[in-house]
Amino acid sequence: MQHIRTVVVIVGLCTLWPMVMLAQTVERGKASDDDHAIVFELGAAGDWSSEDGARPGGTFAFEVTPIEQWLELEIGVTAIHTGHGIEVPVDVLFKKPWRLSPTFEFMIGVGPELIHETGPEASTYWGLSSVLDFMFWPRKDVGWYVEPAYEVTRRDGTSHHGFGIAVGLLIGR
Repeated sequence: MQHIRTVVVIVGLCTLWPMVMLAQTVERGKASDDDHAIVFELGAAGDWSSEDGARPGGTFAFEVTPIEQWLELEIGVTAIHTGHGIEVPVDVLFKKPWRLSPTFEFMIGVGPELIHETGPEASTYWGLSSVLDFMFWPRKDVGWYVEPAYEVTRRDGTSHHGFGIAVGLLIGR
């Protein structure tokens, strides 16, 4: 029951925090015509590791830009079906952006993640995730993204390696 409360608190914070950040950014006047004050990502996710094979899921994330053209912070929650339960990684990625054209942005990022797994082997463990983020903006405030990832997790005293991918919708405000 404690694990369920932890996941509910994390998801709640990930839902409320972007709204607070957006309000503060707009209030300070940082929102410009060239960039978004906040970007929401909603999509499908997949995960693959040699131990577990391929697993489908879904993802939600948001990102803000504390240092224009140098640093974007992305906080994301993913739910991956494990066959015996659900794995819920929550990650904080520090990403370096490059705007290559008015409609295409590329980022490289890395950051820690906390993973909670439900089911008969319920556990919580940590990891490190690295991503390549390809963002396509055919319209100013709506686009799509592809985000391949590589992760290393530490579980049961051993390291596990895996690949992931997320594809989905971008909404910029």
